[in-house]
Amino acid sequence: MHAVVPLTGHGVLGTVWTLADQLGVVARSPSELVAALQHDQRRTVIVLPDLHAADDAAALAELAVALADVEHVRLVVEARSGHRVLPLLGAAGPAVMDLDEAQWTEPARYEARLAAQDRSGPHPAGGRPADPLAPLPDLEDPAAVCAADPVHVTAAYEVDGAPYGGLRAAWLRAGQSLLHHQPPAERALVLLTALGDGADPRLAPELAQLAAGASWELVWGRVCGDISPPWPGPVFALTLGNGPLEGQILLSDHQGVLRTVALSDAVPTGRLIQRIPQTMALSSLPDGTVWALDSQGSLHTQKLSAARPVSGLTALLDDGPTPVEQAADALTTLLAQTSGTAMAATENLAALADASGTVHTLTIGAPDAAPRTALLHEGPVTALAAVDLPLGESGPSVPLLYSGGADGRVRVWAPEQEPLAAPVAERSCPVVALSCAHTPVGLVLAAGWADGLVEYHRLDAGEMRSFRPGPPVSGLAVTPGGHLVIGTDEAVFCLRPR
Repeated sequence: MHAVVPLTGHGVLGTVWTLADQLGVVARSPSELVAALQHDQRRTVIVLPDLHAADDAAALAELAVALADVEHVRLVVEARSGHRVLPLLGAAGPAVMDLDEAQWTEPARYEARLAAQDRSGPHPAGGRPADPLAPLPDLEDPAAVCAADPVHVTAAYEVDGAPYGGLRAAWLRAGQSLLHHQPPAERALVLLTALGDGADPRLAPELAQLAAGASWELVWGRVCGDISPPWPGPVFALTLGNGPLEGQILLSDHQGVLRTVALSDAVPTGRLIQRIPQTMALSSLPDGTVWALDSQGSLHTQKLSAARPVSGLTALLDDGPTPVEQAADALTTLLAQTSGTAMAATENLAALADASGTVHTLTIGAPDAAPRTALLHEGPVTALAAVDLPLGESGPSVPLLYSGGADGRVRVWAPEQEPLAAPVAERSCPVVALSCAHTPVGLVLAAGWADGLVEYHRLDAGEMRSFRPGPPVSGLAVTPGGHLVIGTDEAVFCLRPR
């Protein structure tokens, strides 16, 4: 079995979120869960006991039929004999096994399993059925909601459309993250990152107080629908600004519009002229150049008008392409030979990765040097991050490159040396975003994964902390101060580690 959700007390959303979590994907609705399973062609077995005891058995029967329609999914659904929900499963053409028949039961083993469950105590939230007899918390009280059974709260919000001051919208937006077993303070922080500016003004201070014991502190957040300051749109890619964009964040939305917002508070600061549809990666260089890699593997270059023009004797003596322009030409030549899937750059290094798992690097300012290449992953490279790491307080810097792949590994490579054999991090789902920076506490690496988890590694100290925003992670940025910016298609926010 790959996923099992006892449906007692569950609604549709709680079931979708729990299944998605167990299957290592992010899904906010039945259609997203079905799409995720269709995309992953591995054989998957899902078990849904106690359909008759669900909060909305009819809607869950529709979900079961949709899941059963996925060719490589095998679904086992349990429902009480004679229950009105059974005919609704007929569309899936199920094979029926009546567990009331003695040939299917082993009473001794069943009793032993129940006894073992009683001894093991309660299971983590989301992996057990909600207690249908548990009192419903005050859905307008953030403290009560954060401390209650999240499955129970989800089912209640699902059937009750009252806004509850904006708390319901935040809960449904953060969704899957809230079903994880975690202290109320961490749950309050997740809700705070998902709270819109149209919410009851008393909610944010209450949630911030409840989140005082969390491992992170919210610096600022912008959510879909926010007006003051306005939400900058869905985040498809993001990067920290450099040169003329220093102190800003560069964001690309679903229409390919590139916007900038202030790093300090996400107040809008501008928009770039050229649109880059389906942007996968962004880099901002000190000379005012912005590189964008699109989903077709094409590199787009924009030079900001705020960049300092070359003039005087320098312009007369050297009217050829700049080092950054030469690097862009070299990247474009590489992209004509391979299918680009990720890109990153620093002042001294340009890096490109492809679907074969290979990473290529160029030294900016050394146009005659051959690209360095290393095969770092099995399958496509899905994310790159680069940093110029200073050697001592006044010494030179060394470029360092991190790559993430569909194989679930994060590798590190100093291009003038051999890549380290052991991955920096490894999990059983693809990497979707990377960022790294040299901070006051040393080198920090942030990694986002396809199941919605974000890891924040203080590499010099060997420490790691994590965060799950709820929606799929689409962009990360570690700031020079050590803050973490997370972008999704519903929100962008900045966290400070405590």
